[in-house]
Amino acid sequence: MTPPHGAAARRDNAALPLPQKKPLTRRRAPARADRPFRGIALILLSTLFLSTSDVTAKYLTKTLPPVEITWMRFVVFAAIMVPAMLPGSPLYALRTTRMRFQLLRGLALLGSSILFISGLRYLPIAEASATSFVAPLFVTALSIVFLSEKVGLRRWIATAAGLAGVVIILRPGTGAFQMAALFPIASAFAWACTLVMTRVMSGREHVMTTMTYSSIAGVFVLSALVPFVWVAPSWRDILFGLLVGLASTTGQWIVVLAFRYADASVLAPFSYIQLLWASIFGFVVFGEVPDAWTVTGAIFIVASGLYTAHRERVRQSQLLTVVGETSPNP
Repeated sequence: MTPPHGAAARRDNAALPLPQKKPLTRRRAPARADRPFRGIALILLSTLFLSTSDVTAKYLTKTLPPVEITWMRFVVFAAIMVPAMLPGSPLYALRTTRMRFQLLRGLALLGSSILFISGLRYLPIAEASATSFVAPLFVTALSIVFLSEKVGLRRWIATAAGLAGVVIILRPGTGAFQMAALFPIASAFAWACTLVMTRVMSGREHVMTTMTYSSIAGVFVLSALVPFVWVAPSWRDILFGLLVGLASTTGQWIVVLAFRYADASVLAPFSYIQLLWASIFGFVVFGEVPDAWTVTGAIFIVASGLYTAHRERVRQSQLLTVVGETSPNP
């Protein structure tokens, strides 16, 4: 409860320390540090864990429905975060000043997971991964609405080039087009929403808080859906489901940590290493070799993302150099 305005001047009342201690009940986010190399190293590490989760999830789609696989993933996620949900725990992290953003981020992450795993059921992992990497292009558009950023002509051209890469991969209107290819695109949009909300909360909310609410939102929604599609898993399925959850949770955790040390524009280019892992795992596990269309489209998407990240760095440096200058058209 907020004390009356005159309370601050009453030094003789030393028995009222509670107003100063109250903010400490919420886990504070560590201050953001400008350590780009550490952020880059974390992003590179995250791509290995996320790719491991993806390839294992694709393997499971042979026997289990995507909703059940995603549910197993989030159950493991939530189990890992249980210490942060217990009020008496030193890791308790459910106090937040941004409840709406935390829950929305959790739902966006959940949507991205279900949609991507649904696409993996029908698509080669390299193709699904390449298509899903249009997320930075969606981030560009969403940043206008949620972060009040100005996006100039050159960045829109880069965005168009990335979308051209998606068209090259999907080849709509031809016999090679599959409706399932729309799943990774929708997943990319949901993931872009996750990234934007992570960026909004970065430096304001503790990593533990963000991860805990994401796990809670996912488990609650999926537990309501999974009974309608339930298939009894084998012990092998359960073990692989645990691997999906552990690898995914570790990867997501590292991504959130990376944002503490570097801006999204710095980290974005290095996230494309995940395409390399996806191609390697796809070949080793499933014997999949990306065709020329997928490789060409991926080049367009990666080039677009790299240019967008470059323009973001230029824009940030100009804003820091000229105090009070209006954001330039990148």
